[in-house]
Amino acid sequence: MMKDPKTNLWGIDLGGTKVEGAVLQSASSPEVLFRDRLPTESHLGYAHILSQIKNVVRKMEDSLGYRPAKIGIATPGIRDPKLGTMRNCNTTCLNGQPLREDLQHILNMEVRLANDANCFALAEANMGIVKDKFPNARVVFGVILGTGVGGGVVVDGRVINGFHGIGGEWGHNILDATYGTPCYCGKTGCVEKVMAGPALERYYQEIGGEKKSMREIYTSYQNGGDPQAQQTIDRLIHFFGAGLSVVVNILDPDVIVIGGGVGNIDLIYTAGRTSLQRYIFNDGVFDTPMVRPKLGDSAGVFGAAFL
Repeated sequence: MMKDPKTNLWGIDLGGTKVEGAVLQSASSPEVLFRDRLPTESHLGYAHILSQIKNVVRKMEDSLGYRPAKIGIATPGIRDPKLGTMRNCNTTCLNGQPLREDLQHILNMEVRLANDANCFALAEANMGIVKDKFPNARVVFGVILGTGVGGGVVVDGRVINGFHGIGGEWGHNILDATYGTPCYCGKTGCVEKVMAGPALERYYQEIGGEKKSMREIYTSYQNGGDPQAQQTIDRLIHFFGAGLSVVVNILDPDVIVIGGGVGNIDLIYTAGRTSLQRYIFNDGVFDTPMVRPKLGDSAGVFGAAFL
């Protein structure tokens, strides 16, 4: 184990159910030196979450034998660069709180924050599927397509947070204002309210009257004989192309990595690709690799370390 305060990378993934810490050997050799977790227990409030993060960092220090100068943290929302407070967090007790400043105070080290989707993209770019198969890729777009819809932009190995801290947030572009549903962000018909798992489940129930999970809907589609499942998956594929084409037109990334439960649907990579070809501004030519992630739920904490 190569313990070196100058090169080791420390990261925390602050999730809804767990606070996970990891230490990587270095950016060039990202072997895992430490990894452990504690429950977030967010129902106990903001101060308790801070103490759980502190407890994980203490375990990291005890294992490595030193305290680092800085640490990266993946968060379930974004930090407003002007106000310095968190917003859009599904762990709602974080919203409005000066998370970075409070953590820097209790940890006595520099803290760098990024949205968990950004950390997903960063990890896959620097030590995941992009690093393995497309090492010369400069622009990577990481897609989270699951219970929510998020994204992260990585350019030359670094996250693009943006002027307002919302870089990559394609999940809240307007996609279907006519038939979409209201979103917590205040708009109607966001990508997240059309393509996320709960949105697709809701659509299936509305047209068929029966409640099914996304997994059950896709199985019904594969088995045939369920026109509501066919219609739901057709809707997903259509809007996947329409929604992601906006990102491709703006970024034209070298690689797109698709994570999340809905991202496991095989059709995304075939019919979804064909749908995207119809919408991009390139005469129907779309050669960008769309790939599955390598790191699974490890991407958040590893990406945080790379911050």
